[in-house]
Amino acid sequence: MIIGFLGAGQMAQTLAPVWLRAGHRVLLANSRGPASLADLVATLGPAASAVTPPELAGADVVVLATRWDQLPKALAGVGPLTGKVVVDATNNFVDDKLVDIGPRGSSEVVAELVPGARLVKAFNHLLIRRLGTLHDHAEPLALYLAGDDPAAKAVVAGLIRDLGGVPVDTGRLVEGARRWAAGGVLSGHDHPLTGTEAEALLAGHG
Repeated sequence: MIIGFLGAGQMAQTLAPVWLRAGHRVLLANSRGPASLADLVATLGPAASAVTPPELAGADVVVLATRWDQLPKALAGVGPLTGKVVVDATNNFVDDKLVDIGPRGSSEVVAELVPGARLVKAFNHLLIRRLGTLHDHAEPLALYLAGDDPAAKAVVAGLIRDLGGVPVDTGRLVEGARRWAAGGVLSGHDHPLTGTEAEALLAGHG
């Protein structure tokens, strides 16, 4: 599978090496152009490439891995992603401060920026550094996902397994993502949940 990253910061640099080891190809794009990613690509190896944002349309999956305040401009540079599996890995935080987006959830805002995309919310509830070490846990940790397209969610679930996590489907995009947002049934725990613990909590809350 070809996985494209819009943004080449900590999120991309954490996930890309694990997915490369699992046999995927990786495309990386940022606002500064492919030349700025030469050293990173060389470190990642021959299955990684630096591309321009519009070239991400050639990926099977596009992961949104930019800062929240950069997302609208970054997506405008990519162009239409109609029919593409797009993973929203963002949170509406800037410099550790919550950005007020009114009554909508962050996934609703992102969905408006990628009309026609098969959007899945994932990879945004654990510290980024944990996402690269999931294989180290004796009992795999849960990684939540939510979306309205079952086939797109199945693709993302496979990528979660490649990371060493357990995919836990929390439902449709808007309602499902809110189950692990602040105040949701899966939020507020003082340790990351294993797959078993997460499934038990969801079962207990319908």
